[in-house]
Parts: sequence; C-alpha cells; structure tokens
Amino acid sequence: MLLRRDRVMTAVAIVLDVAFHAGRGSTVPAGDIADRLGEARRGIEPVLQALSRAGILGSTRGPKGGYRLGRAARDITLAELAAAITGPDAPRDGDEADPAAPSPLQEKVLRPLWQELEAALLAQLGELTIAELLRRAALAGLRRPTPEALNFAI
Repeated sequence: MLLRRDRVMTAVAIVLDVAFHAGRGSTVPAGDIADRLGEARRGIEPVLQALSRAGILGSTRGPKGGYRLGRAARDITLAELAAAITGPDAPRDGDEADPAAPSPLQEKVLRPLWQELEAALLAQLGELTIAELLRRAALAGLRRPTPEALNFAI
C-alpha cells in the first residue's frame, strides 16, 4: 500500500541525499547516506537495492564506490520512487497483511476511500521531481557541498 510512508519517505530522502551530495562523476557511499538520515546502513540497503534495480540510482562497487543518480534529477518523479518501493518487486516488511475477514464497512467504505486517496497522492507525486526538491533546498538556504554537474541537454 502506497501510504506506508516510512519506506516511500526513506526512498525520497535517499535519492534527494544522493542528488544533493554527489558531484560531477562522484558517488555517495551508503554509509554516509545512512549517517545523514540517522538510519542503520543495513536498514536502508533494501531500499537502495530497489532503487538501483529500478534504474533510479546507479552504483559503483569498491573502496571509492557508492551511489549516484541513474538519470537527470528533472527526469525522476516521486511517483517513480514510490513505485520502486511499493511495486511487486519491492522489499517487504510483512506488515501489509489485510485482516482475514474485513468488515462490510472496511470492504465497502474504507478500502475504496483509501484507493481514492492513493490515486490522488500518486497523481501529485507524479508532478514532483527530484529537481524540484533540489530547488526547494536551495530556496531554504541549503548549499550543496559539491558543484552541480553540468548538463548540456537542450
């Protein structure tokens, strides 16, 4: 279910952290990401792997390894991040199980309402990109530690 905001928010925070801290041709180590997010590295590894499988993040192994954006920040929507985390290949916590016998109120009222809310949220997330979040960070006075990569796209 999309409104499990813990995983989706972690994915957004990870991708924003990588976009904010990676310079031209550089990567951001998973340990640094975990430290800045206040998370355990092993706790964010499944999210990093799901984002890499989806092509949102690229990774490099080795002592100078880490993560970088898989494509331009303007081309990565928050809806894509949510899909990578909540889709069929996404990491599972086992906390999504529905009750064995939902009540008629749950089945006829709450589930359709939740589906309606999720559809509206996905539509909104589809309008937001990582580039927009970087713009908001700049407006909030946050300075990137490394210069932004040059982009020659027309």
